[in-house]
Amino acid sequence: NLQSLPVTDAAVEIGKSFLGLDYAAFTLEKEGDESLVINLRGLDCTTFLENCVVFARCIKKGKTSFEDYAAELQYIRYRSGVMNLYPSRLHYFSDWIYDNAGKGIVKDITKELKGIPYNKKVSFMTENSHLYAKLKNNKAFLDSVLAHEKKINSRQYYYIPKKDVKKVEESIANGDLIAITSSVNGLDINHVGLAVRIDGVLRFMHAPLVGSKVQITEGSLSEYLASIKKHTGIMVARLQEP
Repeated sequence: NLQSLPVTDAAVEIGKSFLGLDYAAFTLEKEGDESLVINLRGLDCTTFLENCVVFARCIKKGKTSFEDYAAELQYIRYRSGVMNLYPSRLHYFSDWIYDNAGKGIVKDITKELKGIPYNKKVSFMTENSHLYAKLKNNKAFLDSVLAHEKKINSRQYYYIPKKDVKKVEESIANGDLIAITSSVNGLDINHVGLAVRIDGVLRFMHAPLVGSKVQITEGSLSEYLASIKKHTGIMVARLQEP
């Protein structure tokens, strides 16, 4: 009876249904024209989070056909909900938050949680185009992604440095979306997942990396962040009732 729960709690229960599922890398990178990839046999961190959001929203709206699910997935995965070519996908997660906040799906609450300006500039995709099959030999796609990077870089984002996360854990709700900021040059977000409150401790539910399965951290979110050097802090987005 997830429809009776707040959408944030429904997203957590959906996430728990994926526990133990294998991590699968590059599931969205398919040959040929851009298409809506649906794969629930294996998840990476972003597709895990997307599916938690999509299933929760579909259930809350009472729209649970496969067609409803596919339409909702496309709506959150692509800029303005429109799937066109490869650059229309929300590749940078800070852009994902911004676009889905504009659709009323999430609210970026990082600044409210005493976040400070996050002045990182994104450039990873265009500076490492050799890592992306769709960008390697396609100048039009590369130019389009570069234009989106410039738009992202024109916005003011906020983040909570990892040394301060413990101070705000009480204000982070069960089911909040957690985007972990990065020390990698040109990259905004390393990793994403869901905040889960268990026995009073704020933990992190996520699809960690190749060779692992969807899991919930044993320790707190702040302890998890402290254990990984390239994680610098977090952005927090709160799901809105559909």
